[in-house]
This record gives sequence, C-alpha cells and structure tokens, in this order.
Amino acid sequence: MSTARNYTFCTVALIGKYQSREIAQSLRALAAFLRERGLEVLVEEGTAAEVGSNGYEVASYATIAARANLAVILGGDGTMLNAARHLAGVEVPLLGINQGRLGFMTDIALGAMTDSITALLEGKFSRERRFLLNAEVRRVGATDFQTLAMNDVVVNKGESGRMIELEVKVDGELIHVLRADGLIVSTPTGSTAYALSANGPILHPSVHGIAIVPLCPHALSNRPITISDSSTIDITLLSHHDARVHFDGQTRFDVRAGDVVHIARSSHAITLLHPPGYSYFAMLREKLQWTATPRH
Repeated sequence: MSTARNYTFCTVALIGKYQSREIAQSLRALAAFLRERGLEVLVEEGTAAEVGSNGYEVASYATIAARANLAVILGGDGTMLNAARHLAGVEVPLLGINQGRLGFMTDIALGAMTDSITALLEGKFSRERRFLLNAEVRRVGATDFQTLAMNDVVVNKGESGRMIELEVKVDGELIHVLRADGLIVSTPTGSTAYALSANGPILHPSVHGIAIVPLCPHALSNRPITISDSSTIDITLLSHHDARVHFDGQTRFDVRAGDVVHIARSSHAITLLHPPGYSYFAMLREKLQWTATPRH
C-alpha cells in the first residue's frame, strides 16, 4: 500500500446499490457536497434508474471510464465487485462507503463519509492495487464464455444434489481429482469472502497468491492450497452430472462433463483508495470480531 499525492480529482462518479432508499439519501448528500467544492458529478446510469440522479449527469460505465478521476461506491462489497469488474483495466480509483453488512472493501463508515471525502480531496489517503482473475469456460477446445472475477471463481454442483468430480491441474500438472460439492479459486481480495467460510486461508492483499479451496470434499485429505498468482489453473468436470460456475457470485455459466474452466491472473487490476489511518489488520479485527470477549 502506498500514499498517493499526485491524484487530482475533478470529476467524481457515484455508483450505488440499487433499490435502496438509504443509498439514495446518501448519494444525494454526497453529490451536493462534491458540487459545493467545484467538482463535476456523474451518476452511474443503473444507479440513476433506481435511486434517481437528482439533476446530475447520468453516465454509462464507458463514460465513467473515460472521464472520471474517482468512483465512489455506496453500498456493500457486492456493489464494489460489480463496479470493479466494469472498470477493470482503466485507471479510475475506487473508494467505498459501506452501506452493506460486512464491508471488507467498502471500508468508510457512513457516519465518516464527509470527513473521509474531505481528507481525500486534500490528498490524505493511501492506495492499494488488487488483481483480478481472468476465467474462461472451454468446450471442445473453444472458449464458450469469458469474464473477470475480483473475488473468486466457484465451480459447484448447481441444482444437482450430488457431488461432482473435478480434475484440477496447476500449470498443466495434476494436483488432484476432487470429489466434492465444488471448488473455490480465490484472489487475496476474495479470501475473506466465500473461501473463508469454506476454511480457506486469509491472504493479505500484498500476497502474490491464489487460493484453491475445496467445498465439502469427500476425502478429508483434500485441503486448501495457495499457489503463485503467476500459475494457471485448469478445472475439468469429469462426472456425467452438470455443474455451474459462478464469478464473484454475480455472473454464472452452466457447464457439462468435459468442459474446462481455465483461470489465470488477469492483466487488469483496480486501485482502491483508503482513508487516513486505514489498516488491513484493524479491518479484520473489526469485521471478524477477533477482539471480542469470549462467552463463558
């Protein structure tokens, strides 16, 4: 993580969780606050369709990518993930105002919104790069589907009630043939999401690694493993049952026996901005309640 002093914020895009009255109120207040300070305000078109633009310019993600110096996300981690995947590959930093539940990436509390934005406009913030995964579903040698994931790629049994069988290779070498409910391939960003609930490791954002985490494996010896982020992963569905692949829990694709899910680190990354005093470990202590007094 590094402190950035050379950002100049002239145009700010506001992106909010849809269908939320509380988000609408916060968005209007923030837009007015920014305009009072002479900044141009864009409201993402999907957000505007749900919560209104209140007279501010409505913009597509393409327009935001071309014109914005900053994107402020109002919502939870899901809202941040959606925005990050749309803006991956362009140098528009993201700042998160938490109006969700946990908020591992949207780390500014709603009550601290004005003070944090003021500090940011004064150049008091730190920045952090997060990499994404490029995922492809290959069928009979051809790419049938391709997308990005910031958190994770999950292969699971879909609507079937039975375990699925997966052949897992890293850099072309067989790791194991897995019989389980599924498999999670996670970035460090996603290591505090679904992978954590499946007993995967927490990876600090500075770790150049990818976690491979089995979901309810039949053999207890199938354990999570962390590999280099320069490695490629190929997951082949072996059983005659169909399965489903989820990307950040927001996009999905149905796969069938013989399909290969190919995963590698993407060339795209996103930049997160944090307020003064931000600490990854402090965030973990708060969100995971590591300092809570044990109950007797």
